Amino acid sequence: MGTARFAVWSFLIVVFQVSALVIAEEATCVPGFQSDMLIFKVTRRHLRQGTRLGKVGFTHCTDHTRFLFISDDSRFMVQTDGTLMVKRDVVLHEGHKHFFIHSWDSQGRRMSAPVTVLRHGHHHGEPHENHHQNVEHHHGHSNHHHRTEVHSANKTEDRSNPLVPVLHFPKSGEGMRRRKRDWVIPDISVAENNRGPFPQKISQIRSDKGKQKKIYYSITGPGADQPPVGLFIMDRDNGILYVTQPLDREKQARYMLTAHAVAEGTGNAEAPMEIVVNVIDQNDNRPIFAQDTFLGEVPEASPIDFEVIKVVATDIDDPTMDNAIIRYRIMSQDPQLPSDPLFLINSVTGVIRVGASGLDREKYPKYTLVVQAGDMVGEGLSTEAKVILTVTDSNDNAPVFTETSYEVTVAENKVGALVVTMSVTDDDEPQSLAWNAKFKIIAGDPRGLFNITTSGNNKQEGIITTVKGLDFEKTSKHTLLVTVENEVPFAIKLPTSTATVVVNVQDVNEPPVFDPKEKFVSKPENLPVDSDVTIYTASDPDTARKQKVMYKIISDPAGWLEVEKDTGEIKVKSAMDREFHFVKDDKYTALIGAYDNDNIPATGTGTLIIKLEDVNDNAPTIEERDIAVCNKESVPQLLSVMDKDGPGFAAPYSVSLQGTSKANWTARMNSTKTGIILTLATALAPDDYTVVLRVADNLGLEQDSTVKAKVCACTGGEVICGDRVAAGTGLPVILGILGGLLLLLLLVLLLLLFVRRRRGEKKEPLLQDDDIRDNIYYYDEEGGGEDDQDYDLSVLHRGLDNRPEVFRNDVVPNFMPAPQYRPRPANPEEIGNFIDDNLKAADNDPTAPPYDSLLVFDYEGGGSDAGSLSSLNSSSSGDHDYDCLNEWGPRFKKLADMYGGGEDDML
Repeated sequence: MGTARFAVWSFLIVVFQVSALVIAEEATCVPGFQSDMLIFKVTRRHLRQGTRLGKVGFTHCTDHTRFLFISDDSRFMVQTDGTLMVKRDVVLHEGHKHFFIHSWDSQGRRMSAPVTVLRHGHHHGEPHENHHQNVEHHHGHSNHHHRTEVHSANKTEDRSNPLVPVLHFPKSGEGMRRRKRDWVIPDISVAENNRGPFPQKISQIRSDKGKQKKIYYSITGPGADQPPVGLFIMDRDNGILYVTQPLDREKQARYMLTAHAVAEGTGNAEAPMEIVVNVIDQNDNRPIFAQDTFLGEVPEASPIDFEVIKVVATDIDDPTMDNAIIRYRIMSQDPQLPSDPLFLINSVTGVIRVGASGLDREKYPKYTLVVQAGDMVGEGLSTEAKVILTVTDSNDNAPVFTETSYEVTVAENKVGALVVTMSVTDDDEPQSLAWNAKFKIIAGDPRGLFNITTSGNNKQEGIITTVKGLDFEKTSKHTLLVTVENEVPFAIKLPTSTATVVVNVQDVNEPPVFDPKEKFVSKPENLPVDSDVTIYTASDPDTARKQKVMYKIISDPAGWLEVEKDTGEIKVKSAMDREFHFVKDDKYTALIGAYDNDNIPATGTGTLIIKLEDVNDNAPTIEERDIAVCNKESVPQLLSVMDKDGPGFAAPYSVSLQGTSKANWTARMNSTKTGIILTLATALAPDDYTVVLRVADNLGLEQDSTVKAKVCACTGGEVICGDRVAAGTGLPVILGILGGLLLLLLLVLLLLLFVRRRRGEKKEPLLQDDDIRDNIYYYDEEGGGEDDQDYDLSVLHRGLDNRPEVFRNDVVPNFMPAPQYRPRPANPEEIGNFIDDNLKAADNDPTAPPYDSLLVFDYEGGGSDAGSLSSLNSSSSGDHDYDCLNEWGPRFKKLADMYGGGEDDML
C-alpha cells in the first residue's frame, strides 16, 4: 500500500507542477472541473451523516450554476451546487478515503475528478502545500463541527481527451498480503444515453509488468464476450476500455467484467481482475401515474384537513437520485367555487385533503382536479392525471320515529316472536349511509329478552323480536326505550329520536315441571310387588290458575311400574330383574308424565332412573352341553361355568356328579374355581352318554346341568368321531398337514428347476465360438468434429492401419484420380446443373464430406463377412452377395428375403 500511496502522490506533484506552468496561459473557458484533484481535510476520524466537506468547482461554459454530480462512493454525495456532503456515516479507518466524482458538460461528455478525504494530521504522502490552494470551511449550523480543508490541483489534461480512471492490477509479493485493504478496485461509472462519438474511452487497465515485457489486455463477461456481446471492448495493447454504444440503466444498471493481462509468450501475467461498470442514471423517464383518472368521494360536511384520496405516480429512473424523486401539485380545480383552492395535496405523499370549508352537495356535487407529478423534486419531467371527486351527502339530518310510543301483546314462552315493527323518516339522501337507520334498546330489558334489528328490505324499519321466552308469572309487562341513529355518525350535533314500546305478556297454559328433571333411586331387584319405589312430583308454573297436577306412566319398557294418579307415588307392578335386557349397567329408565286439568291439558315429563341392586337369584350353569372323548386314555374336558348374577353371587363354584355319572366320570373345579374338569374314568363302549353335574355358587345356590358325551373308539387326544372332532385335538394335526403340503411344494419346485437346466444344456448356441460378431470392443479414444483440427485422428485408425484391404473414407487411395468439382456459377439458372454435377463427383469421391470422426470405425475382429462400414459410398454401394443371410437363422430371414432373393423376389 505504501508503494501505491507514493505513486498517487508523485502523480499529483507532477500534475500540480505542470498546472502551475499552464494556468497563466488558460485564457478561454474550458468545460469541466476547475481542479484535477480535490483533497478535503477533516479533523475527525468519524464523519457523521449530513457533514459538509466543501465545494467542488465545475463549469460547462454556460450560464448554468447547478449541475448533476455522481460519486463512485455511495457514502458521499455532491449536491447540484457543488457541495460535497457525507450521505452515510463514514469512519476513516486508514485516515483517508479515495473516490471519483463525475459530471457532464453541455455536449454530454463525462468529466471526472479524483477526491481524497484526509484526516488532518494523518500523513498520507501529500505534496508540499505551496502547490495547493487552501480553503477552510466551518459549519456552525451542523450538529457535528468539523474543520475541513479543501486542496485543489489545477487542471492540465487535454479537454479533447477527458480524464479516465486508470486501474492497476494488484501487486504480487509483499503487496498481496495487504491486497484486501489496499487494492480495492473502484467502480467505473458511465452515464446512460451518451451520444458519443463511439467507441468512447471509459477507463484503462495497466499492469506493472508491462515495463519488462509485452502485455496483452482483454476483458470477458456479460457485455464483452457474453450477451450483450461487444458492448464493451478493450484495446489489447494499451488496456483502454471502451463502450461502443449508448447504455440504458433501465435495462441494466451494472456490468461485471473481468480484465485479463497476458504476457507475450509466457501466459497470464496477472491474476484476473474484476471490473464493475455502473451505469449512471439520466433523467430520461417521466413519472407515470398509476391510472389516468382517479375517482374519489368527499362528504359535504368534511372538516379541514380531511383526507380524501391518494394519487400515486412512479418513475423508473434511479430511485437513489433526484431523477426519480417525485413531487405532486394541483394544477387546476373545476369549479373554482366556493373557494380556490378548495383542496390541498401533499407534495411528497400525493394525499389530497380538504383545504377549506364550504362543500355543498346541492350546489357543487362534483369537482375535477388536474394533478401534476414531476421528477427532479418537482423541477424535471412531469405528467398529469385527473382526479374526479364526488361530493357525497353528509349526515346532517337525524332520523325521527313516526310514532313515539307502541303497545303490543306477546304470548309467553315463545322465542323469536315478532314484537313490533318501528318506522322512522330521514331527510338525508335515500339509500345512503346517512339515511340508513340503526336502532338500539337502551332501557327496559335488563335480562336481554329482546333484540332489535334493521329490516333487510327497508333500512328505515326496526324490528323487535324475543331472544328468550317471556314468563308471565315473573313479569307480565315490559317497557322498552328505543333510540335510532344512522350507520354513520352525525356530521353536526343533532338530537336523538326515541320511542317507547310497552310489551304485555299473554299468559298461556304451561306444562307442570318435574324437579328434578331426572330422579335417581336405588332398589333391590327382588323388591316385592306393590312395594313403594319413590314419590316423583311436579309443580304447575301457572300459579295464578291454581290447576290440579296429575300423573301417568309415559314409558315403562318392562312394565314393572305403576304411578298413583293424584300423588305421584310409584310402586312395583311386577317383579323386576337386574339381568333383564332392558337394564343397562344395572339401571332401568322410565318416563313419568305430569299434566294439569286445563281444557287443553299440558303435559310435562320427568325421567326416573332406578339402579337395581343385585341379589343371588340365578344359579350357575354349564355352557358346553356336547362333548366328544376317546374311550381309552381320554383327555380331560374343560367346561365353562356361567352365572348371570354379579361378582358377589358367582365364583368360586363347586361341582358334584349326580346319578349313574359317578361310576364312569370324575369332575372337579379348576384352580380358579371358575371351570369344571370332566374326565372319563372308565373305558366305555362307543356310544352317547348323559352326564349330570350339579354346580353351586359361593352362596350355595345350585342347579343341575346335563352334558351329552359322545364316546368314540380311539386312544389319546385327537380323534375324528363321526363328523365330530374330539376336544383337545386340532393343532398337531393341522401342523402335520401343513408340513406335508410344504414338502410337496418344495419337491415340485426342485423338479421344475431340474427340467429347466436340462433343456438349457441341450439348446444350441445362436453363434459359433469362432463368430465374434457380438463381441464387445472398448474404444477409449474419440475424436472431435470437423472443427477439431488439432486432434490427432490417427489414434482412431488403430487396427485399420494393419488392414490395407479395408476401404477408408478418410484416406484417399493412390490409385484413384482426384474428382473434378465445378465452381459455383454466377448465373442462378445454372444452379441445378451445378448441384447435379457436383453430386456425381461426390459419389465417386471417397474423401467427400461428411467424413466425421464418428464414421471411422475401429477393427472389429476377424470372421465377419461384412466389410467395414466405411466402405459404404454416398449413393452407389455396388453388388454384394447377401445369400449368406439365409445361413444366419430365422432372425435374419426377413433381411435375406429383401436382399438375397434376386430381382424377381424384390418385385
